[in-house]
Amino acid sequence: MSQNETMNIALPDAMKQFVREQVESGGYSTASEYVRELIRADQRAKARQRLDALLLEGLESGPATPITKQDWDDLRQHFEERLKKNGRKK
Repeated sequence: MSQNETMNIALPDAMKQFVREQVESGGYSTASEYVRELIRADQRAKARQRLDALLLEGLESGPATPITKQDWDDLRQHFEERLKKNGRKK
């Protein structure tokens, strides 16, 4: 179970009022819950941006080629070696 750590932030009055309004009208039980949801949304957005960048990189890396059985075998071996290196079993 994760442990919550308190973090204090300073907000101008207008922002504090906005947070209070969001809590009251948005179904959040506390300001902390509202802020946690904002952070989760930002984390999801960053993950989507990273995925988009990787997909774009793949698209721009050259023409597609068919994957062979040897390619799969090489990938499997590569990941098995990484797992062993990190102390995990298959």
